[in-house]
Amino acid sequence: MENKLIKLALSVGFNRAEMIDASQIVCDRKFREQCEANACGVFGKCWMCPPDVGQIDALIAEVKSYSKGLLYQSVFELEDSFDFEGMQEGGRTQNQRSRALQEELNKLGYTDFLHLSKGGCGVCSPCAKVHGEPCRFPEKALSSLEAYGINVSATVKNTSMKYINGANTVTYFGIVLFKE
Repeated sequence: MENKLIKLALSVGFNRAEMIDASQIVCDRKFREQCEANACGVFGKCWMCPPDVGQIDALIAEVKSYSKGLLYQSVFELEDSFDFEGMQEGGRTQNQRSRALQEELNKLGYTDFLHLSKGGCGVCSPCAKVHGEPCRFPEKALSSLEAYGINVSATVKNTSMKYINGANTVTYFGIVLFKE
């Protein structure tokens, strides 16, 4: 199963993927404080982001209820370290790849998993939340690792992946958690 999942992640365009034990995932409630400070500008404007995604302690407990994870990453080249448009385009590509992975998992019959990717779901622009409407595509919507309290940089230290992949790059991560 593990090699099949890694190959699947690579086939939809991710640069690297590996299976990890859920015990390797480092969670920290402090990520919610960053969300509440609206560091990304999406707080309260997206169903898949805080505060609407849920209470942090419950989300961390949910992460800890899984046994295995398919951790994946995309690395994007930038013109320079100030290439904000390149970062945004990379983020959109990451979310597109994540949704493609989710579709492939569904086609293969996987149903009991938690899939987290780059923040700001991005399926709808703007999110239906802005207009007081329910999520239009709950089967496609993805929350972020950070919204669930996952400390990505600390988690990646327990793997063969790098959190920073050189000058003029941006790296995005995602994870699919499975129960065995």
